[in-house]
Amino acid sequence: MNRNLYVLALGVFGITTTEFGVIGVLPEIASAFRVSIEKAGWLLSAFALIVAVFGPFMLMALSTFKRKNLLISSLFIFVATNILSAYITNFYMLLVVRMIPAFFHPVYWSIALSMAGETSDPTEKSRAVSIIFSGLTLATVMGVPLATFMSDLFSWQSSFLLTAFINGIALTGVWICLPPIQHTNKPSIGFSVKIFYNTHLWIGLLLAFFTIAAMYSTYGYMADFLKKVTRMNGKQISLMLFLFGTVGIAGNKIAGKYMSRFPFQTTLLFLILLSGIHLLMGYSGTYFIPMIWIIGCWGLVHSGGFLISNINVTSSVSDSSEFMNSIFTSCGNFAVTAGTLFGGFWIARFGIKNIIWSSITALFLAVMMLFIKKKYEENKP
Repeated sequence: MNRNLYVLALGVFGITTTEFGVIGVLPEIASAFRVSIEKAGWLLSAFALIVAVFGPFMLMALSTFKRKNLLISSLFIFVATNILSAYITNFYMLLVVRMIPAFFHPVYWSIALSMAGETSDPTEKSRAVSIIFSGLTLATVMGVPLATFMSDLFSWQSSFLLTAFINGIALTGVWICLPPIQHTNKPSIGFSVKIFYNTHLWIGLLLAFFTIAAMYSTYGYMADFLKKVTRMNGKQISLMLFLFGTVGIAGNKIAGKYMSRFPFQTTLLFLILLSGIHLLMGYSGTYFIPMIWIIGCWGLVHSGGFLISNINVTSSVSDSSEFMNSIFTSCGNFAVTAGTLFGGFWIARFGIKNIIWSSITALFLAVMMLFIKKKYEENKP
């Protein structure tokens, strides 16, 4: 079963590289199409917004199809649209093509996460989910920095071709290695309606929203920050993104280890540490050597954010079906959209050097929601 989870994580690596690989090449795309960096940020925001809005509906619409076929079809669409993106010469056409695979992103994520929950012992759920999220971490370790490096070495178009290749490998792995998945038809409209009356779920969703928005408000413009504030060149930025993701492997494992046993303490420590790192960035962002250490610490903490948020949401209800995970995926991508847009707004108003305050604002709201969640759980009959 671990093998199956790692195969699914390979697919998560591919689709996540498509979503977030653009982060490192936003400055080059903005320059190539002569648009502002905040407008280029829509390449990330629009993708996340499509996932957020259509996630649960796509899953329900495709619920009668075999799950392995859905996984393979989703990855094929990611391959095709990435190749097409490399040959587009109009920014708005690129934006539209980037949005197509976003419809199938939540389908893959939801099936993968539900398999982790369904096939693991309740006490091992966090570890199983962390295997799926290792695909996200791997995208941060390899996908994003490699896309950035390819853009610096050749062109921004080559980064999309690389992403198509990564998704092609993932497609081959899922096709060959993953056995047929038993079909279930759990998601139903009646069930989904009942879920939304759960106050505990809404508190968990708001906590996840503010947490992920805080993460991506600054991370979405990391390459631009390092270029304009720390004065790094393209190759140095690629190395920093690689460092960020590499230490994130350990951060994801640590979060998975402690989140089952100490959910409140782990979440609170995560929020405090991430706030402190952003404050250090604001104070030492112009210094080359200190920023290397800060990026290492940032990656270690940041990588656990999605896993922590997922556990806070899915633990709010007794059911951990595909539909439940699609709700989390939608929430997470709404947060990525909001965080990226808020970061772009902050850059336009206060400059890239002060972008860290957009994240700190959202982190403060996340801490408030965490204590509200704790209070609700203590008073719950």
